[in-house]
Amino acid sequence: MGVPNQSNNPASSNPGIDLKHLKTISALAEQGSLAGAALTLNLTQSALSHQLKELETRLNLELFLRKSRPLVLTAAGQHLLALARQVLPALALTERQLQALHSGDAGRLHLALDCHSCIQWLLPLLPDFRRQWPGVDLEVESVPGFDAISALLGGQLDLLLTSDVQARGDLHFEPLFAFDLTLVMAPDHLLCQRRTIAPEDLRQEVLLVYPVERARMDVFSRFLQPAGVEPARCKTVDNTSVMLQMAAAGLGVAALPRWASDEFVRQGLLEARPLGEGVRRHMYGAVRAADRDQACLQSLFERIRTRMGSAPQEA
Repeated sequence: MGVPNQSNNPASSNPGIDLKHLKTISALAEQGSLAGAALTLNLTQSALSHQLKELETRLNLELFLRKSRPLVLTAAGQHLLALARQVLPALALTERQLQALHSGDAGRLHLALDCHSCIQWLLPLLPDFRRQWPGVDLEVESVPGFDAISALLGGQLDLLLTSDVQARGDLHFEPLFAFDLTLVMAPDHLLCQRRTIAPEDLRQEVLLVYPVERARMDVFSRFLQPAGVEPARCKTVDNTSVMLQMAAAGLGVAALPRWASDEFVRQGLLEARPLGEGVRRHMYGAVRAADRDQACLQSLFERIRTRMGSAPQEA
């Protein structure tokens, strides 16, 4: 059989496919019958048959085999079904995103942490946040291996949780909470006898550190380097959990925010002591200046403050 001569059919000169046709072919494939598809689409079977006949006339092609049980799509029907399976989910996602924007929802929130141990307090906040903002497509990047500020400005990130503030007009740093660094060690460590830790106390110690440059580690920039002190050795550890277990086993000491070691301290597995008179830092939410008042961002900020304590003063 030859290919139909579409030039002889005026209706085929404009074989436009409407959204309703994609929904129809999808319903036919799912239900396997005209009656089931009509019920799904809230149409009469007669109206659905008329719609299909109209489309087949436009295309000059049959879309399904008549009298087949269950209904069988032709090659043309399969092509149309493949299109429907691409377009309909994308359309539904776009509609949800537009509705989210209409309701003040950001639609997408790609969040990065500039802090290895922040994941411990952030993750417990997220289930309630997601229930409040179901339209937000939430992604979390833990300690990104890229320039987070550039990604924020370029739109790849929407929020960066960080302790490092930059004075620039295109970014806003939302104050969240203050925190102190402590030195954690095994309960039988000699430094447990100290009420506070002096820089000199670390001269003979193995210091457990994250795999980041020293300039970004407060224990060096704000505690050891001003005193001209170097630890005996630094050992790099990739994550907080392993670092805490190594400290508990007496394999080194670590300078961490108090929240990171609280559970180990409560269980008697570690002891924690302040660094000198205290090394206090502040956590901020860095966002693009134009986005600072987005409702979902402010909602997350309030959840963080409630869990972690009051916000510091503006930097």
